[in-house]
Amino acid sequence: MARPLREQFAIATLTLLVPVGVVMTFAANSALSAQFERLRQEARTFATGIAAHLDATALEDEAAWRGSPFWDALPVPRGSKVTITTTGPESRTVFFRPYYGGMASETEPTGASVNMQTRPWIVRVALPTEVAWERARPERTRTIAISGFATLILMIVQFVFLRRLLPALASLERSTARVGGGDLSVPFGERMPSRELEHLRDAFHDMVERLRVARESIARQVEEERRMRHELESLQQQVIRQERLAAIGVLVSGIAHELNNPLQTISGFSELLQTDPRLGDAARSDLALIHQESARAGAIIRNLSRFGRQQESKPVPVQLAEVLASVIELRQRRLFEQNIKLDRDERATRPAHAVFTELQQVALNFIINAEQSVRAIDAGERRIILRTRDDEHGVRLEVEDSGPGVSPESEAKLFQPFFTTKPVGEGTGLGLSVSYGIIRSLGGAIGYQRGEMGGALFFFTVPASTNEAA
Repeated sequence: MARPLREQFAIATLTLLVPVGVVMTFAANSALSAQFERLRQEARTFATGIAAHLDATALEDEAAWRGSPFWDALPVPRGSKVTITTTGPESRTVFFRPYYGGMASETEPTGASVNMQTRPWIVRVALPTEVAWERARPERTRTIAISGFATLILMIVQFVFLRRLLPALASLERSTARVGGGDLSVPFGERMPSRELEHLRDAFHDMVERLRVARESIARQVEEERRMRHELESLQQQVIRQERLAAIGVLVSGIAHELNNPLQTISGFSELLQTDPRLGDAARSDLALIHQESARAGAIIRNLSRFGRQQESKPVPVQLAEVLASVIELRQRRLFEQNIKLDRDERATRPAHAVFTELQQVALNFIINAEQSVRAIDAGERRIILRTRDDEHGVRLEVEDSGPGVSPESEAKLFQPFFTTKPVGEGTGLGLSVSYGIIRSLGGAIGYQRGEMGGALFFFTVPASTNEAA
């Protein structure tokens, strides 16, 4: 198990201090041994000098020896002892001289002692051990001071190094934890105490930057895949709806064809019966009404048939008045039932260069949206205005209603697929997006603005036809 850095440094310091202590102890012991050897040499020198002095004189009276100035002039350390004994079978001490100074015992010589035999006696000089200790004390003190000073410097260096190193490592640890938590923002470039740590910091920052770029790239790819999946689902739904519309168109065309023949028969016979002179005025009025309504039903069926076929794909000259008339035929009954007033302001003189059924679909979407919008207000204020006019870009159609309009936050999304402000079940969000695609395919423009009545105003402009015969 990895240990903390402080503990590792403490262990390393102790490990380093052990050999340093051993070396210092060895040095101190060596100095003390040298002093002991020096003390023995001094004792030997003193013994040799005393023996030479004895050889130069004669030992006759011990009392005279004791009183001799030679012993007082002898430079031995305090606590030393000089003993002279005779040789032979009856050995005896003929001279004993202690040098008192408080460093040695009066009776037992301690320290370094040397025996020197000369003539019939033996000279013994004993020097105290404390002399060697006293002489070795400065060197021992110096060694201890050097050891302590070196240890203090080592600890100061360790403290300074740890104080610089630990915050840098803590910063890297915090950055690593932040990255591990998912925060890939660029870490703060804290100053590092060494070049190796700076390289480690730069490599870590580069790794974080690469991870951030990779995550953003993955997020973009996921978002792109999500968008493509939504578009694919949208296209699938549009294809399904187009297939349904195509099937409904075929069905409507077949029904219109089947109903057209009976209506033509009813219209023809009602017109023929009006010429019978035997009928009264009331009968002729009823037959005229039958003829009028059958003609109207035939017009509605023709519009349904045209709207359902969806066969015209090449733009041709189209009158907007005819487009509006066909759409109104389809929605007039519905508008009447909902008490919606429909006004027409048709000023367009030029034909549009477009496809009739496509313009019919766009106009129908506009009118249905206006119809659903005005249902939210009082019945007496429900109004829809249809306008056509020529402008510099071609032919323009406007559908304005007196409803509540569109909120500002929804205006930018009106022509997006599947976006709708209607309640659930009343809209799919495809009407305006399909209308946008139709008008753009014709080279025109489509848009929304706030109307003068306070409601919505949807418009489109398509190029005018250049065919003179139109």
